[in-house]
Amino acid sequence: MDPFDLRRLYQPLRVVDVCDAMDGIGYFNIGLMDPEVRPLWPGMRFWGPALTIRCVPANRPMWKLETTEDIVDAHGIWFREVGHVGIEGLMKPGHVIVTDTGGAGEVGFWGSCNSLGVVADGAVGIVTDGYCRDTAEVALQKTPICARKRGRTIIPGRIQVVETQTTIGCGGVQVRPGDMVGCDDDGIVVVPQEVAEDVATHARAILLADMKARRNLYERLGMPPDATVDWESVERYYLGLT
Repeated sequence: MDPFDLRRLYQPLRVVDVCDAMDGIGYFNIGLMDPEVRPLWPGMRFWGPALTIRCVPANRPMWKLETTEDIVDAHGIWFREVGHVGIEGLMKPGHVIVTDTGGAGEVGFWGSCNSLGVVADGAVGIVTDGYCRDTAEVALQKTPICARKRGRTIIPGRIQVVETQTTIGCGGVQVRPGDMVGCDDDGIVVVPQEVAEDVATHARAILLADMKARRNLYERLGMPPDATVDWESVERYYLGLT
């Protein structure tokens, strides 16, 4: 199944449903990113095929800039001098960008502006095992970024992109272009594309069973129902895909 069609099967699912389904087919602890790689604001949710970026620490420092104009244009000056591998032409609506920072030190590879730019181009999520900066703005914008740490510095002199759309390691797991990447408040999981369709089928059944059981408990406790126990809507969603 095309991964961009497959992502529709994942939209209602929780990360835990997918983790349980992967356990069920014998994929124990595969795809579970380090819990330190987390959403930067609560309530974030996304699923989509991976678009991968591999970075390494820069081999040279940034040089002293002489004017305010040059300082404002530091990224452009750096990229023109040392080169830059971008993702122009690779992005499709629904992609999740997964970034391997190669163990680089503190550097805000993602910030409030460049992340908003890739969202405008169709990305539904960004995952990095490094830093994100401008995090108050990221949260205000509801830009879907998961990062290991919050940072302050910029790219020049610190990090370089060397490859895109290649197999990478991020948060302790292997990620390949097209693998299914999901995020919610519980963290991030990566589903290998070979099993992604089967995992979605099992995870859907797990989610519905849980919603029905919790609905019964809501009724016993006199709790008003909410969207997390509205299993009928989930069933209608899947019926609409057939």
